[in-house]
Amino acid sequence: MEQKTFSRKTAIVTVSDRGARGEREDKSGRALHDRLASEGFEVCFQTVIPDEVDEIGKVLAQLADERNIALILTTGGTGVSPRDVTPEATLSVLDRTIPGMAEAMRAAGLAKTPHAMISRAVAGIRGRSLIVNLPGSPKGAIENLECILAALPHALDKIQGDPSDCGRS
Repeated sequence: MEQKTFSRKTAIVTVSDRGARGEREDKSGRALHDRLASEGFEVCFQTVIPDEVDEIGKVLAQLADERNIALILTTGGTGVSPRDVTPEATLSVLDRTIPGMAEAMRAAGLAKTPHAMISRAVAGIRGRSLIVNLPGSPKGAIENLECILAALPHALDKIQGDPSDCGRS
C-alpha cells in the first residue's frame, strides 16, 4: 500500500508591537525558519504583527482556513505582560487544545530557567492545522521548538487524516 505524504507547509507569525512598527528585527522568526527548514519543513509564510487579539486571531484563522497551512507557529506574546495576548487570541480560534505540548515545553524550560513557569503558551488544532505558541526570544523559541520537534510529524499526519495505527513499534 502506498504511503500518503502529508503536508509540512509551515507559517511563522511573530507577535511584537515593536517588530510590527519596524523598531525591532525579527530574530526569533528567522531562527525558527532556519531550524524548521533544516528539518524539511516548508516555511511558506512569515509575518510580523502587533500584540492585538483580533489581528492575531484573524491571521491564525486565515492561515488555517484559507491557506491550508499544516503547522502555524507563533513567537512572542506568551508571557504575563499586559500586552501579551497571543494565548487568548490562539484559544479564540482553536477547535481543540493539545495541552501536552504546552506542558512539555514548560517542563523542559523549567530545567533551564524559572521564568518558564510564567509562560502561558498554548497549542491546539484548527481544522487540519496545528497551531503552537512559542516564546518571543530566539533562544526560548528554538528551545521550545526542539522540545516538540520529534512529535510534530506524527501530530501533523494525524491532524491531516492519517488513518494508520498510533501504536509504538
